[in-house]
Amino acid sequence: QVQLVESGGGLVQAGGSLRLSCAASGSIFSIIARAWYRQAPGKQRELVAAITSGGRTKYADSVKGRFTISRDNAKNTVSLQMNGLKPEDTAVYYCNAGTLSISGTYSAADYWGQGTQVTVSS
Repeated sequence: QVQLVESGGGLVQAGGSLRLSCAASGSIFSIIARAWYRQAPGKQRELVAAITSGGRTKYADSVKGRFTISRDNAKNTVSLQMNGLKPEDTAVYYCNAGTLSISGTYSAADYWGQGTQVTVSS
């Protein structure tokens, strides 16, 4: 059974850092793109960052320069290092698997984690 399990969320003050991790079961995850989405209350779920198996990345403009996505294909894990956190980063963060095209379009497959809450206080 395919599973994505997130960890690492929490409460942090503005300007602080958090590191999210997502562990995946199933060997397929070593060859497809992985991504982080987030959903704030009353807002649509949005793509935060994505990474291919080869390390090519894509970031939302709002997190460029502050967040870094990385992955360990051997361990089927993907991480999101979040620095310089802002109150507007508060959301539930979800791990996803999908594809990232050469043109930079990420397409989410129906593989989602349960989400982890990130709260940034001002």
